[in-house]
Amino acid sequence: MLSRLMSSSIRSLDRECNCTVRLLDDSEYTCTIQRDSKGQYLFDLICHHLNLLEKDYFGIRYVDPDKQRHWLEFTKSIAKQIKSQPPFTMCLRVKFYPPDPAALREEITRYLVFLQVKRDLYHGRLLCKTSDAALLAAYILQAEIGDYDPGKHPEGYSSKFQFFPKHSEKLERRIAEIHKTELIGQSPETSELNFLQKAQMLETYGVDPHPCKDVSGNPAFLAFTPFGFTVLQGNRRVHFLTWEEVTKLKFEAKTFHIYANQKEDRKIILTYFAPTPEACKHLWKCGVENQAFYKLEKSSQVRTVSSSNLFFKGSRFRYSGKVAKEVMEQSAKIKRDPPEIHRAGMVPSRSCPSITHGPRLTSVPRTRRRAVHISIMEGLESLRDSAHSTPVRSVSHGDSIMPSRRHRVDGSEASTSAVISDEAYSPSDSVLPTPVAEHGTDMPLARHLNGAPCSIDEEKESEERASKERQAAEFGPSKRSLGMVKSRQSPDVEELNKFILSVLRLFLVTIGLLFTLLLLLIMLTESDLDIAFLRDIRKTPEFQQFHFEYFCPLRRWFACKLRWMGSIVVTK
Repeated sequence: MLSRLMSSSIRSLDRECNCTVRLLDDSEYTCTIQRDSKGQYLFDLICHHLNLLEKDYFGIRYVDPDKQRHWLEFTKSIAKQIKSQPPFTMCLRVKFYPPDPAALREEITRYLVFLQVKRDLYHGRLLCKTSDAALLAAYILQAEIGDYDPGKHPEGYSSKFQFFPKHSEKLERRIAEIHKTELIGQSPETSELNFLQKAQMLETYGVDPHPCKDVSGNPAFLAFTPFGFTVLQGNRRVHFLTWEEVTKLKFEAKTFHIYANQKEDRKIILTYFAPTPEACKHLWKCGVENQAFYKLEKSSQVRTVSSSNLFFKGSRFRYSGKVAKEVMEQSAKIKRDPPEIHRAGMVPSRSCPSITHGPRLTSVPRTRRRAVHISIMEGLESLRDSAHSTPVRSVSHGDSIMPSRRHRVDGSEASTSAVISDEAYSPSDSVLPTPVAEHGTDMPLARHLNGAPCSIDEEKESEERASKERQAAEFGPSKRSLGMVKSRQSPDVEELNKFILSVLRLFLVTIGLLFTLLLLLIMLTESDLDIAFLRDIRKTPEFQQFHFEYFCPLRRWFACKLRWMGSIVVTK
């Protein structure tokens, strides 16, 4: 009896595993879950811990053993998704950025989004010109330490805090000036809301960049925002497609395709190459989820999508959550007393003798970092619609250019921009909002474009792979790349070719099935194998009728024909 109880207890322990989720304020939530628990169970535990009701904007990210980032799917088992040994480590992050943060119903939701956007600013994903950077940093300062107090905040106090990878002295002085003079009396919640409203106007708000290569092998960064699909390349945004324009997202191995219909029935196909098939599939799933969330009116309109066109070949995926409009409607029905918010404010140490040269404080997770060198060029000429312009850090000696949101035009059109960095940008390991560096894994020093990572070694390997793929995709003496051919090829011809290939695949599969059935039929009728399932089939009335009325006459007919052909051969 005791042994049975002990074995039952051991089996119960084997079915349990520890899970740690790093939250946006750098705290950790640890729990014990069953191995077969689904992602929704863990997510609900975290939302209950945070007292969060507007939870559909958030998700849980993890990294698999191959260092590929994923969003945890709530309808599937956690252990089967992560494919690593417990304890599991994940991160709570904003998955769908609210298009209008001011429209969020509860302050707790705005605070968590504020923490995420502040991380984006700190890690180089939210790019802005110097004047906007100073204002955003001043909002953070006001939210975290309150009004300026000469007794508590000595000269150079703003340099104690790190809002960006590196501050210039002039920028630090400007941050302190705004904090001292323009934000007096603002409460933390007001400063956080002002910060979000300012950030929401920037081009890179909500950008989670995916490093890729274009058809020429040049680095590009693909991202999905609340407003559409964007491509950052060569220090500028080369493509922007609203969600209404995007008609289909598709991937094949490492190749990612975006189909879109623009004005005057202009159809375009964009083609990019991801570093690995797994990265390409992750990119595709992120695009499918973002398009469903921001574009559809109801979750009932969500359909299962396939990475191919016909016969369900390839990956299939279905977004399982609510859409943005439903989330807003549900939020409007919330009626409860506002939950208490425990803000993780930062107060500079008074005992520090040299604030200027002391270690900087930051409220984002303290990930393992290398030295970062970047300076922001100031005194730049303002743009038209300057409130909407954003900077793109440059890796060349030229100026960086990105169009304003008010000038969203297709293709490569880009307005001038006042956004420049005079050095190569090399931010921390954890550029994307995932726990890669937080696991303590050192990664090779990387160089980056537009705040997205691409290590030198990986870039060389990716260039070689992209070159081979382009050579395989070339047709004729013109040596045009795959993307160029597709952009000039008629969509009808392309669809016809795909249909023919699919029909051929179906034909081969059908022939294989018929051959398998024929072998099984011969085994049932001609072999003497005394196997249980064969014996049971032979005894059924249906099989006996088929055998005597159809198979035996057909066998005699074939035997007669074979003898006749044999006699003709012998006679000759």
